[in-house]
Amino acid sequence: MSNKANMPQIGFTALFNIVILISLSAQAPKEKHFKNLRQLTFGGDNAEAYFSPNGKNASFQSNNPKWGLECDQIFNLNIKKASKDTTYRPPKISTGHGRTTCSYFMPNGKDILYASTHQGGHACPAPPASDGKKYLWAVYPDFDIFVADKKGKILQQLTNTAGYDAEATVSPDGKKIVFTSTRSGDLELWVMDIDGSHQVQITNGLGYDGGAFFSPDSKRLVFRASRPTTQKDIEDYKALLSKGLVAPTDMEIYTINVDGTNLKQVTHLGKANWAPFFHPSGNKIIFSSNHHSKRGYDFQLYMIHEDGTGLEAITSESIFNAFPMFSPNGKQLIFSSNRNNHGTRDTNLFIADWVD
Repeated sequence: MSNKANMPQIGFTALFNIVILISLSAQAPKEKHFKNLRQLTFGGDNAEAYFSPNGKNASFQSNNPKWGLECDQIFNLNIKKASKDTTYRPPKISTGHGRTTCSYFMPNGKDILYASTHQGGHACPAPPASDGKKYLWAVYPDFDIFVADKKGKILQQLTNTAGYDAEATVSPDGKKIVFTSTRSGDLELWVMDIDGSHQVQITNGLGYDGGAFFSPDSKRLVFRASRPTTQKDIEDYKALLSKGLVAPTDMEIYTINVDGTNLKQVTHLGKANWAPFFHPSGNKIIFSSNHHSKRGYDFQLYMIHEDGTGLEAITSESIFNAFPMFSPNGKQLIFSSNRNNHGTRDTNLFIADWVD
């Protein structure tokens, strides 16, 4: 009897998964902090994946056209299922109307907050028109922050002021939410209680303050910020913001206490430094940056001490790596990358065991 006759039958999906795992095991040798790297999504743009409190799930946004999406919607990813099945389609949490962004699990591990434009209309708002010179982000004024259960039922609307309210994340102790708002005339950080009450502005410098996350002890925040200083830069920033636009090409990483005191600039690297998150120790910050790139569009993950010393490259594979988040137990890192996309424009979610 031949050896072939004794071989187990392997389905196409299982075989494809094996090929994916083998290819990812040959990750770039410089990525020494990663072990057991796995791909979790396959198609479209998938970003801002953030762990549930128990580390078993992650909320994220996707515009995967295979799922019938025209613009970003929010999903609840079962990490174990996604690691084993390339055809797995996670359940959608958002309404399916408008554009969504910046989801995050609530302290109960069941509900998810996210920002959505659906109250301003069911259609996807148009992407920003390029001026041919600058890469632009849209700051849609219809964005507000909502809380939904796992079936997608909206339980609460946390913001309802005129202008952009988005980029919300929750403190590890479950007591506070930080978000970015234009309600005071600029893109500033605001903090509110977990139920949406006591909304307080904590930054005041001209420029884009956003993408904030709490430290492990919930006492500090790390965030990205632009700080235009020349008259021309100030005028350009204000002109774009008046049109609901920002040019996120010159940002640095900052920290601040939750009460708005002790603002500190961490990086002085130039270009775009963004998507920061605290290392489990609370003393270091992982973030995405293109400061090293001559072309501009080459974003790698870096780690730096909170005092601005000890810069270390974390990734070296592909030309886009961003949105890193450590699991609640500090043992895993989830992030977005365009590695392994076979020449497409896809950006997918990846998870790796973290090695300090």
